[in-house]
Amino acid sequence: MQPAIETLNSRQVYANSWMTVREDGVRRADGSESIYGVVDKPTYALVIPRDGDRLHLVEQFRYPVGERRWEFPAGTAPDRTEEDPAELAVRELAEETGLGAGRMERLGTLDVAPGMTSQRGHVYLATELTPGPHRREHSEQDMRSAWFTHAEFDDMIARGEITDAQSLAAYCLLRLHDAR
Repeated sequence: MQPAIETLNSRQVYANSWMTVREDGVRRADGSESIYGVVDKPTYALVIPRDGDRLHLVEQFRYPVGERRWEFPAGTAPDRTEEDPAELAVRELAEETGLGAGRMERLGTLDVAPGMTSQRGHVYLATELTPGPHRREHSEQDMRSAWFTHAEFDDMIARGEITDAQSLAAYCLLRLHDAR
């Protein structure tokens, strides 16, 4: 099957250690031409640490929205490199929470915002948890973490205290997993 959009050209317009931005000239199926601005970021892993009825979240200041946000632990490999998502999940869990998982189960895949970014994430459920020291990156120095019950998590969503789209979508994957 032929793609509905053909890439005519591509140029990088910005890059840093976390992302690149490119502008692609495209031709649509009807022959009309246009451009797409695309943010390329590496694959990330998001981990839902669960101990019985409790979920472990991290909170940090998110500069683009100017507020602190509760989220599930997540991250990418440094310098835009691609890393095996399962290995990345183990690393992010230990880095952000200090937790180790005796069991890590893949729940699914998320596209962050497919209309503007190529980034894709893999969601894991971490159980059989053991505590240890966190190993946060310098940029995560303001991060804190805490346990919440499923009911508390649901209430935080209802009050608008959890708004991170990836965490909300991951929670949906967890609920589907548990319903099976």
